[in-house]
Amino acid sequence: MKKIVFSILFSTILIIVVQAQQVDSDSLLIQAYKEFNENKNTEYAKKLAWKGVSIAPNYLDFHVLLGRVHQRESNLDSASYFFNYVLERNKEYKEVFLYLIPIELSLKKFDAAQQTINEARINQIDEQKLLRFEYEILLEKGDQRDEYDFLNQVLKNYPDQSEFRQRFNLLESRFNSDRIGVNYSLTGFNREGVGPWHLLGLQYIREREWGSLIGRVNYADRLSAGQSINNGVQYELESYIFTGKNSYSYLGAAYSSDFVFPNWRLGYSYYKNFVNGWEGELGIRYTLVTPPEGNREFKSGIIGIGKYIGPAWINLRTFIQNEEDNFYPAFTLTTRYFFGGRFDYVTFIGGYGTSPDERTTLGQFDNRVALDSYRVGVGFYKTFSDKILFGIQFMYNYQEYFPGLTQSEYEGFLNLQYRF
Repeated sequence: MKKIVFSILFSTILIIVVQAQQVDSDSLLIQAYKEFNENKNTEYAKKLAWKGVSIAPNYLDFHVLLGRVHQRESNLDSASYFFNYVLERNKEYKEVFLYLIPIELSLKKFDAAQQTINEARINQIDEQKLLRFEYEILLEKGDQRDEYDFLNQVLKNYPDQSEFRQRFNLLESRFNSDRIGVNYSLTGFNREGVGPWHLLGLQYIREREWGSLIGRVNYADRLSAGQSINNGVQYELESYIFTGKNSYSYLGAAYSSDFVFPNWRLGYSYYKNFVNGWEGELGIRYTLVTPPEGNREFKSGIIGIGKYIGPAWINLRTFIQNEEDNFYPAFTLTTRYFFGGRFDYVTFIGGYGTSPDERTTLGQFDNRVALDSYRVGVGFYKTFSDKILFGIQFMYNYQEYFPGLTQSEYEGFLNLQYRF
């Protein structure tokens, strides 16, 4: 009987001691994390963590804290040791995967990082976070084709990744590609005897790793009361040149000796991609028109800002046109919703004023730049069989054609390209 009583008493005391030790360990851990997170006192947090290890060596939370302390102190090898120590014993510490992978990437241990990513995926860690880590490994390898294939696959599964979409669209234009195309626009008016206007363009686009070169020939024919009153040809040459990993420049020149087009149009823009899907544009345009009363020169400054939000791209461009002492503003808001590659999207357009980048009305730029206009439009663009690029767009423009007098304009645009 005494033995039974003694055994019960001993077991009770042992349970009380273990529970007290557990309470003491928990309190110590809370205090250590308070020093680490709130007081930023890593040395004291480390001291408390080591004390916790001595009291409860199998309490892995103290090892996690030691890893985080060393990580904050940039002792990455030591931090890696403690995080691996924890995961070797218990992979339920899922947050430790997300602590360890960045360290392995910083130490250039890419094979180890990939192995940790694979283990994290098995343990159902947030897939999108793991994909970003894998993307960092790809960037270190420097193979743009592998990077492109990776982004292409990721965007199919996670189309709302803004930064991936931004990089994908830029990267896709760096591969060798040749396209020929034709585009046609028809503009009608609600005024009797005015229009329609026809604009036909033939183009060749050559994309290479350094950038792209675009040659274009345009033919315009403007009718009134069923008769052609103005027609002619314009020649264009444009180029987009990559100036860095996340930047490129646009250069453009167009010439025509026919009154239906400006005599000269010159342009330059610099584009820069920033983090979190932001991008910016700074540009200038020069337009020379030659009406019967004499040459008129217009200089335009452009400021543009864009943002990728999930699968959507929103861009606002501001134009300030200048002729002598007069300044004329114009604004264009463009939204694209991507559902595939960079040529697969639905677009919505709204704007005010007349800018030198509007091809359809460029021949009347000098007449319209000082007048009010409000326009909205919608378009659909799609790639078929990776070879055929199709686009259709409709625009409505409420245009002031003389101070105090307005007209409605309806434009249909069709674009067809073949990639080879």
